[in-house]
Amino acid sequence: MSAKEEIEKQWKEGIRPIVVPNLVEREIAKRRVQYTEGLFHFAVAGVAGSGKSSLINAFRGLRNREAGAAATGITEMTSVFDRYPDPDPQQPVVWYDIPGANTLNIPDWQYFNAQSLYVFDCIIVLFDNRFTMTDIAILGNCARFRIPCYIVRSKADQHIRNMMKEMGYNSDNEDSDPGSRNRLYREARQHFIDETRRNVRTNLENANLPDRRVYIVSNDTLLSVIRGETPRRAIDEIELRRDIVNHALARRGIVSNALP
Repeated sequence: MSAKEEIEKQWKEGIRPIVVPNLVEREIAKRRVQYTEGLFHFAVAGVAGSGKSSLINAFRGLRNREAGAAATGITEMTSVFDRYPDPDPQQPVVWYDIPGANTLNIPDWQYFNAQSLYVFDCIIVLFDNRFTMTDIAILGNCARFRIPCYIVRSKADQHIRNMMKEMGYNSDNEDSDPGSRNRLYREARQHFIDETRRNVRTNLENANLPDRRVYIVSNDTLLSVIRGETPRRAIDEIELRRDIVNHALARRGIVSNALP
C-alpha cells in the first residue's frame, strides 16, 4: 500500500494525521501569543460558556467586576485569544482565554495546532457538563507534546446548590434546621464529586486515553486560595494551584521554590 493510500485509509477510518510544527511554525506561534522568555504562559481552553474568564480572574486574584478583570458573560464570537498578565508583578504568569472550538470553523483534530497550544507551559481543559471531541483532542496532543494538562470541572458551588434543591432543600425557608442543611450539603457535595469523577473516567476510557485526575473547583473558593485565605469549603482548589505551579517550575528545572 502506498503512503497516499495509507493516509486515505486512515482518513476513512477516522484516524487523523499527527501534524508536528516545525521550528519556523513554533517561532510564528510564539510571536502570535506574545511569548515572553522568563514568564509562564498558561492557557485555559473550553467551550464558550464554560466559565473560562471567571476562572482566569480567580487565578489572577480578581473578582469578575474588579478593575483589570477579564470580561465575563459576553458571547464568544472571535477566533482571537485574550491575553491576561497577572496583575501582581511578583507573579511571572500570563493567562490566555482560548476561543472555544464551538465558536470556530475548525475540526477538533486541527484545533490544538490552529490555536498554537503547543507553545504553552500548561493547558487547563475546562468543562462544565460534558466532554467534547475537542477536549479529547487537546488531552491527546498534550500527552504527545509533553505539556502539563489539567482537567477542571468548574462551577462546583452552583452544581452542588442545584443538587441540594433536587434533594428537597428550600433556600427560601428561613426556619430550616442548620444541621439538616449541612447534612444535605455534604450529601450533595459528595454526590457531585463522585458523579464528576465517574463521568471523566468514562469519557477518557471511551477515547482510549489513560485515566487522570479531574480537579473540581468553584471560583470563589479558588480566589480565596490565591489571596492566601483559608477557604471553608475547598474541594480541589488548593491542589490545583499547587500542581500547576510545581509542574511548571519542574518543567523548567526549578524546584526550590515549589509549593508544598
